[in-house]
Amino acid sequence: MLAYKPQLMACSIEERWKPLVKYLYHLNISRDGMKRMLVVQPTIFCLDLETVIAPKVRFLQDIGVRNDAVGNVLVKFPPVLTYSLYRKLRPVVIFLRTKAGVTEDDIGKVIALDPQLMGCSIAHKLEASVKYFRSLGIYHLVLGQMVADFPTLLRYNVDVLRPKYQYLRRVMVRPLKDLIEFPRFFSYSLEHRIEPRHKVLVANRINMKLRYMLPGSDEEFAQRVQE
Repeated sequence: MLAYKPQLMACSIEERWKPLVKYLYHLNISRDGMKRMLVVQPTIFCLDLETVIAPKVRFLQDIGVRNDAVGNVLVKFPPVLTYSLYRKLRPVVIFLRTKAGVTEDDIGKVIALDPQLMGCSIAHKLEASVKYFRSLGIYHLVLGQMVADFPTLLRYNVDVLRPKYQYLRRVMVRPLKDLIEFPRFFSYSLEHRIEPRHKVLVANRINMKLRYMLPGSDEEFAQRVQE
C-alpha cells in the first residue's frame, strides 16, 4: 500500500493512525473493515480525527443512522469521510428530504442502506432521477417511500430506467402502482430477467406480483409458476 500511496508515510502513527484505529474500533469496525477502508480510501488515515472525521460521524448519527450502523456506512463507502460536510453531505441530505420526498424518519435508514448516495452529484445525477420519476406521475411523498424501500433507485441513469419502465407499461401492461410497490424492479436486467420471465407468465396465463416474479433463481421461479 505504501508503494502506491507514499504520502501515507508522512502520516504520524502516534498522532493519526493509533487514535483513528481506536476510534474505528469504538464504532465496531473490524480489522477487515479497516483494511477495506485503507485500500479504498487510504488518505482517510491522514485526516484529523477531531476536526474532520468525528464531525462527519456525528452528522450521520444526527440524521438518524443508528449507532450500530455507522461503522458499516464507513466501511461500505469510505469516501464519505473525505467529503465536505457543508458543501457535499448536508446538501445531499437536504435534497433527499426536500426534493426526493424522504421523510425525517427514513433518511437515516436510506443512507445506511446506500451510503453511495452521499457521493452522487445533485446537479448531474439526483436531480435528473427525481425529475424522471416525477414525470411518470409519482408524487413527492410516494417517491420518498420508494427511495426508503430501495435507496439505490436514485443512482440509476435515466437511460437505464426508461426502457424498463416502457416495457412494464406497454408490454407487461402493468399499472404504475406495481412499480411503486416494488421499486427494486429497476435493479433487474430487462433482457435477462424481466422479459424472459414475463414471457413465461404469459405462456402459462399466470398473473404474478413483481416481488414474486423477479427475485430468486430460475429454478425457484419455475417452481412458483408450477404452484
